[in-house]
Amino acid sequence: MTGVPASPAPGPEREVAIRARGLDVGFGKKLVLKGLDLDVYRGEVLGFVGGSGTGKSVLTRAVLGLVPKRAGTIEVFGRDLDTLRPAEKRAMEQRWGVLFQHGALFSGLTVRQNIEVPMREYLDISPALMDELALLKIEMVGLKADAANKYPSELSGGMIKRAALARALSLDPEILFLDEPTSGLDPIGAAEFDDLIATLQKTLGLTVFMVTHDLDSLYSICDRIAALADGKVIKAGTVDELLASDHPWLRAYFHGKRARAAAPPGSVERP
Repeated sequence: MTGVPASPAPGPEREVAIRARGLDVGFGKKLVLKGLDLDVYRGEVLGFVGGSGTGKSVLTRAVLGLVPKRAGTIEVFGRDLDTLRPAEKRAMEQRWGVLFQHGALFSGLTVRQNIEVPMREYLDISPALMDELALLKIEMVGLKADAANKYPSELSGGMIKRAALARALSLDPEILFLDEPTSGLDPIGAAEFDDLIATLQKTLGLTVFMVTHDLDSLYSICDRIAALADGKVIKAGTVDELLASDHPWLRAYFHGKRARAAAPPGSVERP
């Protein structure tokens, strides 16, 4: 056993937060995602892995509507995104938050102002209330209150990640998309960030879709993992289930020289 609790067996009783079926996404003549199928269950932390350039982040951007799809359907909370009217789409966008790989903070805005950007776009509330909510989000992600008036250039890499996470949580989303959340962090900072994600997921009841290369994150906080190769999901399941797979890429990823397949049983526990 890996120390990661097995998720309940998928079944009709499990609500699907995100469902992709037959998804094709490409750029020019290159098709990146080819008939991809994936379910993300409500309340789980799903780690999405794959080789560099295989389309992990492309799937996130397709769900968010940032890149067009060529075929297939994407449903969020049972609604086909293609059928939503503008007002319905706007309401749906308030139900998810996104942490991009490098934070994507606006350099000319303070941390507080960055966090308030989604509020200004989607909410009709007073500036005083926005300030109060921004400070609450700053505290929620483990930053000190004085970070509110700092600019991104004044922050460390770890602080940038936390500030960007606070912005992703600005509208109290139900789904949290994380794109390589621990990239660029040292092992201690990465572990602390994993703990923060796990705590927030439990406390807020979030569904977390996490694109990652970080094996420690997969072992410590993910309920399930979905692996991408050749434009499709080749396997989705618990860590133990992916460890048992004979697929060449999964064997190389989980049993290679830098893998953790040989870690002592129970050596990693989910917070």
